[in-house]
Amino acid sequence: MSTSAPQPTITPYPDGPLLLRGDVVLQTADGEVIPRRRLTVALCRCGLSAIKPFCDGTHKASGFRTED
Repeated sequence: MSTSAPQPTITPYPDGPLLLRGDVVLQTADGEVIPRRRLTVALCRCGLSAIKPFCDGTHKASGFRTED
């Protein structure tokens, strides 16, 4: 039986954020670590969130739509 942690996953939600699950390190383009409080976080895809890179739900009011 394997004792390793499950692989991280990224799940795109239609017209919404990317859900990131698992133990991964988020970094800025400059390599600075972005603190996380949870193992599952929603990442902004619309570009309008006030708390980037995390989703704040702004996509709903903005009418953001994905291609899928």
